[in-house]
Amino acid sequence: MEEIVIFWFRRDIRLHDNVGLYHAIQSGKKVLPIFIFDPAILAQFPAQDDRRIPYIYQALGQVNRHLQQLNSQVVCYHDHVLDVFKQLMQTYTVSAVYTNADYEPAARKRDAAVQALIAEHAIAFYAYKDQVIFETNELLKSDQTPYKVYTPYSKLWRSRLTEQHLLAWTLELKADYFVAQKEHQIMPSLTQLGYKEETKPRFEAPLFDSFLIQNYTANRDFPALDATTRLGIALRFGTVSIRACVRQALRDNDTWLSQLIWRDFFMAILYHYPHSARACFKREYENIQWRNNEVEFEAWCKGETGYPLVDAGMRELNQTGYMHNRVRMVVASFLVKHLLIDWRWGEAYFAQQLNDYDLALNVGNWQWAAGCGCDAAPYFRVFNPTEQQKKFDKDFNYIKKWIPQYDESTYITPIVEHKLARERALLAFKQALK
Repeated sequence: MEEIVIFWFRRDIRLHDNVGLYHAIQSGKKVLPIFIFDPAILAQFPAQDDRRIPYIYQALGQVNRHLQQLNSQVVCYHDHVLDVFKQLMQTYTVSAVYTNADYEPAARKRDAAVQALIAEHAIAFYAYKDQVIFETNELLKSDQTPYKVYTPYSKLWRSRLTEQHLLAWTLELKADYFVAQKEHQIMPSLTQLGYKEETKPRFEAPLFDSFLIQNYTANRDFPALDATTRLGIALRFGTVSIRACVRQALRDNDTWLSQLIWRDFFMAILYHYPHSARACFKREYENIQWRNNEVEFEAWCKGETGYPLVDAGMRELNQTGYMHNRVRMVVASFLVKHLLIDWRWGEAYFAQQLNDYDLALNVGNWQWAAGCGCDAAPYFRVFNPTEQQKKFDKDFNYIKKWIPQYDESTYITPIVEHKLARERALLAFKQALK
């Protein structure tokens, strides 16, 4: 049998500017593209109407439409990862597996297991940097330790950036590059995967809106304007490349570039400090005595706290899987500081609801709000939801969009009074950090 190589799609569902795919093609051997719907991962998305699996499914469908013109396709499996590779090794003569690196703790463990399995059959495993500009140990302090503070990390990131980092890893695709599929294999249906067929968001090829990005700095904090890029889900699942985003940001808006650098920073933090996925980066914050009132948590989840900006944000999240970034900060601060509920409760809820959920970014931002992260807001910063609303939604346009029946004079009574909540939070944090 002819030797082939495998390209394993994961967080990189695109044919254009895909580093691992580029190198797989450059191997000179025919490439078998695969994607694995791993039951262990799907179990983390238990809701039948979860919006993310259909998005992935539809993105794969678009890739397949291109590959089918080349008499190939992405072969999709619904099985455990190691079992898939055992099957592949029985079916094909494989010389190497190519993929793009994933930096989450569970993904690193999975990749190590795959590498060990295929090494027993003298099959090489190559994982390339694709979802970040700088990875792992590329940006370190002078003493060779990781950065824990964003600003110096950002300065070094900017100083080290070159044209080489922004190259688009793209070849003109040809049928000769891929393993021919005489009969197109049918992807497992969404129903077979355990999900509803008709679920939004529908996949749309990501596009850059130059006018929006150029005005990002002025407009990004006002949720009623819908003036953010909405590219979070595309970056999360790799339907757009980070290099394309950075090139666009360099042309159009430095503030957006700073947000993309935060993304690299949080991924580096999770890589170097994997404990932070489930524990406070600053371990002394584990001493906080959380109230963890389940009734109040449910009110927060439903958007029934009595604070309109918080409630509008949570209702937007529940209905769409998206929440404006400024509002994310407000609702996170409210849960942690006003209600004294463990940040992990909020992080877990966002993990179930956010279309663009990314472990490194979500954990990083929740710990920033809680004050326990690597480069966190000081614990004594407590967002006042009413003042935030006056500043960023003074005409109630955003609030009325998500709470159509809103009337300031008759709205539900707040579940906690701001001054009392702030003083209670400051006391709890001071006692924990003695």
